[in-house]
Amino acid sequence: TSRNVQKKLQERVNVPVELAMRYQNPSIKSAIQKLRDSGVSELFLISLFPHYAMSSYESAVERVKKVARQIAPEMRIEVQPPFFDSPDYISALVAGAKNYLDAGYDHLLFSFHGIPERHLKKSDPTDCHCLKVENCCETPGPAHATCYRAQCFKTVAAFVAKAEIPKEKFSVAFQSRLGRDPWLKPYTDLELAEFPKRGVKKLLVICPTFVSDCLETLEEINIRGRETFLSAGGREFGQIPCLNEHPLWIAALEKMARRFLKNEMGSTSSISSATCA
Repeated sequence: TSRNVQKKLQERVNVPVELAMRYQNPSIKSAIQKLRDSGVSELFLISLFPHYAMSSYESAVERVKKVARQIAPEMRIEVQPPFFDSPDYISALVAGAKNYLDAGYDHLLFSFHGIPERHLKKSDPTDCHCLKVENCCETPGPAHATCYRAQCFKTVAAFVAKAEIPKEKFSVAFQSRLGRDPWLKPYTDLELAEFPKRGVKKLLVICPTFVSDCLETLEEINIRGRETFLSAGGREFGQIPCLNEHPLWIAALEKMARRFLKNEMGSTSSISSATCA
């Protein structure tokens, strides 16, 4: 899917577009080498994680910078900020969900990838806001620039406003927890088991953390999550696909790229995207 997105974006812009995976192939090193060898001096990096988190967005960005310093020190890198509430990203999410929402549902669950609570505290530049202030995600502050949880809630707020979803028909949970440390709550798997007890029989789940469907959506949610919900008494379970190759998502990426290209006219530039495999 990511390769197809790369190809479709390449068709829309006249500079090289490379794809890199944070932990797999095509590697970040191979992408930087290709760009260097083609004479690229200005690089626009789009981390395909909509929300800031040290373990995803920050990790991918810093790895690209480190590799570039090692093999292409002359290359200047500009980074696309997290786009968790970008109107184009939200419009693409809502458009991709429209047919599922129009078919009717009892409840819509926004399931985001979880992170340990300690990651929130560590990324809080004030050291006194995240998980320390009552309703911290609703209380404005500088910590929100690097607060994964607050950015997830902003995605949800923008989505439900555009899709006109009543507040009683949606909720938020966090999936994919590992180890014994406390992770962001509520936990998706436990919520799925509880929904039928609350009268939810027809459930929709959307995973805005991911721009492409993967194990965490296709296996964890659409196989194991479905089984959990139906075994607990639910009747219908629907997983809304990720953005994948949706035309509005490709258009959103193109708009990001063109903003960069407009500022870099005259340079030999390129677009690179980094995600996690």
